[in-house]
Amino acid sequence: MQRRILGGTGISVSEFALGAMMLGAWGNTDRQDSIAMVHAAIDAGINFIDTADVYSAGESEEIVGKALKGRRDKVVLATKFNRPMGPDANDGGNSRRWIVRAVEDSLRRLDTDWIDLYQVHRPDPGTDIDETLSALSDLVRSGKVRAVGTSTFPAEEIVEAHWMSERRGHVRFRSEQPPYSILARHIEADVLPTAQKYGMGVLTWSPLSGGWLSGKYGGPDGADPTTAHRSPMVGSLFDTALPENAAKLAAVTELKKTAAEAGVSLPTLATAFVRNHPAVTSVIIGPRTRGQLDGLLEGVDVKLDASVLDRIDEIVPPGTDVSRDETFYTPPALTDPALRRR
Repeated sequence: MQRRILGGTGISVSEFALGAMMLGAWGNTDRQDSIAMVHAAIDAGINFIDTADVYSAGESEEIVGKALKGRRDKVVLATKFNRPMGPDANDGGNSRRWIVRAVEDSLRRLDTDWIDLYQVHRPDPGTDIDETLSALSDLVRSGKVRAVGTSTFPAEEIVEAHWMSERRGHVRFRSEQPPYSILARHIEADVLPTAQKYGMGVLTWSPLSGGWLSGKYGGPDGADPTTAHRSPMVGSLFDTALPENAAKLAAVTELKKTAAEAGVSLPTLATAFVRNHPAVTSVIIGPRTRGQLDGLLEGVDVKLDASVLDRIDEIVPPGTDVSRDETFYTPPALTDPALRRR
């Protein structure tokens, strides 16, 4: 598997990263099977593993920690903080108070002395970025963390963070982890150029757009997304009675044809498309089963020619999303009426 350098850190990472969100109660509840899948990914050449404290309430980190026994030095390990880990308002966020506790909890669950990439899972409008960067800088200087990054940050907040780092002498965010797929291309207009400008690595998640590009849906033989998806909690994301999901299904049907003409599976087309962008360092794949992992690994060396990429651009134009639900972060200025009404 090919390697790339992570955001000027000198750290060499595989072009595919193993995302561990589905290891544990949220996905694969068989711990031994999950551990075996981590080993299979490493044996296939993946040296980059990404998890988060919130995934299955810490269980994902515990599984990864057990899987890396005896292999820790060969793996670049990334995790995240910010999402609520308890009922109290202080059990999450980007404050120094929470960061200092969260990193210790993650180190314990991962059973390691250091985290290679510690990422802010989402922006926190209630915390000054100076406060967050100050705490993260102390973690880097203590050796508990090697580098820091962001996840699902808007371009303007990335710029502010770099300005603050330069002004205050803090460590810089070395990576951004945004959602990116053929169906969700909004980051091409701002986040990806910003990351390139500041020399940040980009670790993309959801290359299969939550399963829409898994090959299961679309075309005359495809399953009905409205009833065939796994999780009842996200039913609205697959309900084809909604116009945006009907548009997704139409796009997926055309993309399946494009993949067939290119001689590859739809998941391979999807991951190859994301990996092709010059700003992208590594594509996070999040399989739930060994079969899904093996299927995704089949596309690790596939490169799409210009005609295929042009056809994808015709189906989903650059810089656009097929649906409005693909941003995965809405600032409080839009969700809190008090912030936009006198």
